[in-house]
Amino acid sequence: MDEVRVVVAHSERATLRVGDMFLKVDADRARIEVEVEAMSLAPVPTPQVLWCNPPVLAIAALPGTTLGRLGGPSTGSPRAWAAAGAAIRKLHEAPLPPRPGRAGRSTVALAAELDEECEWLVTNGVLPADLVSRNRQVAEAALRPWTPAFTHGDLQIAHLFLDGDEVTGIIDWSEAGQGDALYDLATFTLGHEEHLDDVIAGYGTDVDLGVIHAWWSLRSMLAVRWLIEHGFDPFAPGCEVDVLRARM
Repeated sequence: MDEVRVVVAHSERATLRVGDMFLKVDADRARIEVEVEAMSLAPVPTPQVLWCNPPVLAIAALPGTTLGRLGGPSTGSPRAWAAAGAAIRKLHEAPLPPRPGRAGRSTVALAAELDEECEWLVTNGVLPADLVSRNRQVAEAALRPWTPAFTHGDLQIAHLFLDGDEVTGIIDWSEAGQGDALYDLATFTLGHEEHLDDVIAGYGTDVDLGVIHAWWSLRSMLAVRWLIEHGFDPFAPGCEVDVLRARM
C-alpha cells in the first residue's frame, strides 16, 4: 500500500498524497466546485481530475518541480521564471470565468479588511506600529481601479510546476475567478523579489511596480493573523513579516 503523506492540514482544508494521487478535503464545498470549474476553463496545464465528490477532490500528481516556496530558497533558471511569467500572462488573457475570485474583492472591502487587520496587529502587539503604518501607506497603491482578468487567486510559487523551463501545470484553483492581474504577479513573487524582473520579462508587458509592492504589503498584512491562528509562522525567515520589513 502506498504511504499516505499529509501535504498541508488546518481547520479549513487538508491535502493528502497517496502515490501519484492527491486528495483535497475542503470544509467549504463551494471551493471544490470553483476549483474544478476553473481548471476546466484555464488555458494553461492543470492536474487531471480523477474524481470529485465534494467535499473531496482527487487529482493526479503533476510532473516536474516547483520554483520553491515562501521562506525557502528559490530554484530554477531565469528562463524558468520567465516561462512562469508567460503562463501567467496566458491565463490573464483568457476569457473571464463566470464569478469573482480572491483577487477580485472590491477596493472598499479590501480597505476595510486591511484597516481592521492593521488595528489588530498594533493593538495586540504583534507588529510595531511604525512597520504597520509604513506598509499600510505602501498598500494604498493597490486600492485602485483595475481591469478584470482570469486570475488564479493564490498563485504561490509552490503552486506552479515546471520540467526544466517548461510549465507542466498549476495547482490549487479554489480562489480563482475574475480579479486584478497584478495580485497574481505579486503573489507569485512574494518573498522572491530578485526574480520579479524575470517573471515580468516572460509576462511580456510593462506592469506598475508600485502596485506589485503594494500587493506584497497588503497581502502580507492580511495574512499574518490567519497564519498565526492556523498554526503557521509568518515570522519565519523570508516569510510575510520579513516581506513587510523589506518595505521600511
